[in-house]
Formats: sequence, C-alpha cells, structure tokens
Amino acid sequence: MKKITLLLCSFLVSLGLNASVESGAAAPDFTLTDTAGAEHSLSDFKGKYVVLEWTNHGCPFVVKHYREGHMQALQEKMTKKDVVWLIINSGAPGKQGHVTPEQGQQQIEEKGIKATAMLLDTDGKVGRAFDARVTPHMFLIDPEGTLIYQGAIDSIRSARTSDVEKAENYVLSAYKAHVKGEPIEHHTTTPYGCSVKY
Repeated sequence: MKKITLLLCSFLVSLGLNASVESGAAAPDFTLTDTAGAEHSLSDFKGKYVVLEWTNHGCPFVVKHYREGHMQALQEKMTKKDVVWLIINSGAPGKQGHVTPEQGQQQIEEKGIKATAMLLDTDGKVGRAFDARVTPHMFLIDPEGTLIYQGAIDSIRSARTSDVEKAENYVLSAYKAHVKGEPIEHHTTTPYGCSVKY
C-alpha cells in the first residue's frame, strides 16, 4: 500500500499537482542540493529523526520565529539530540522568497541558523510531493522514514514574536512524545503562514 501511495505521489508531482502525504505513511524520498553545493537525500538519514522546515525569510510568519532567535534555538536544541533539520526553500526563480545558493548562505550566516542544511527546491517538486503550502510548514519524520507530524509549527496563528513563548510547539511536542513511545496528540494540524511561491 505504501508503494502505491508513493507511486501515485510521484505521478501527481510529475503532472505538477500537489500530492499530500498522510501522517503515518512513508515520507517520499528526495534529493536536493544545499546552499553550499552538497547533495542531500532523505534516505541518507534513515535511522534518525528528520525535521523539514519550509521557509521564506521575507514572510512575516517566518520572521516571527527568527527575529529573536526562537527558531535557531529550537534547531540547535534538536540537532544536539542528533535530529537532522533540513530547511527547504521552494520559491521559484523570479518569485518572492526565491534565493540563490549565495543568498541562502548569507541568510544562514546573518540569522545564525543552526539547521543541518538549507536545501533549494527551485522547481518545487519536493514541496509539491509533501504538499507544503505555507512558510513555515513543518514536517517530522521518524527514524523508520514515517511521517509522524505535519502542519503548523505552533498553536498560536499569528505573526507576533511575543506569542512564540506562550504557544505549544507542535514539532517539539511530537518529537518528545514519539521518543517516549507515547501517542502524538496532534499528528496533523493546519499550517499557517505565507503561501509557498511555486
């Protein structure tokens, strides 16, 4: 069944249509190049938790989490636990939010980003495979390659930085529950933010 789901997903992506992956299903594999020119495949990280963070640093909802270092602190906290954190930019060339490798590298340095890598998905195939709709849109994959959380980064749908500390961080909650062998209370939530500019 999982193989059929992945084949259907790939078919829809080839047609340029968005294909969602249900929580509890296998995450579709992909290979993308990072801002330093290195290739990363999701399958390379089998055996580890992987966070996917869709981003656009011109989006006020992304700025909310980066302005005072909240997202960077979460990245650092989780990567220190051997979690792989991949930022993905699916902005198309000529669209707002698109970055070149050089611009992406500059963002990493200027904002003090602590992610494993920033990946560039300029043709949008990976974003459509996951049905990444907004920035930030978050996904958590377990060591077996199963998508265990997708949706909003937290429980307060606003662009106010002051709300970050008051909100429940769904990514962190899902990770903590899964590590303990407990059920994940929110495995799918509605993401909020700016639309991905495919």
